[in-house]
Amino acid sequence: MLYAILCYNDEAAVEAWPKAKDDAVIARRRVVTDKLAEQGRLGPVLRLMNTTAATTVRYGAEPVVMDGPFAETKEQLLGLYVIDVASLEDAIEVARGMAGRDGDGGSGAFEIRPLRAFIPDTVQRETMIS
Repeated sequence: MLYAILCYNDEAAVEAWPKAKDDAVIARRRVVTDKLAEQGRLGPVLRLMNTTAATTVRYGAEPVVMDGPFAETKEQLLGLYVIDVASLEDAIEVARGMAGRDGDGGSGAFEIRPLRAFIPDTVQRETMIS
């Protein structure tokens, strides 16, 4: 089954990390994602641009387009991993491995969501759907 692991953290804090810390965080996560890639169970991994580059479309009676993310959260969605594992428990183990014992030294979270094809013809079945 496909799961998305959504990476949340305080964007300003992450942007302030020295390059060495950012490299160390990515290296720790690569240990986990390299294993998934070797097993053919890693989909797209994305790091999102800053929320200042975001645009939000709120829907209702009339769609409204606004600059910025306008999420009601302390943390921002910074990126995501798409993985192909057998169960939610397996996805939790992957996220735990990426966080390490002390996370990134601050706040943050990995949100795990099951995925399904929204427009089935756009998904390459041989690479991601089991």
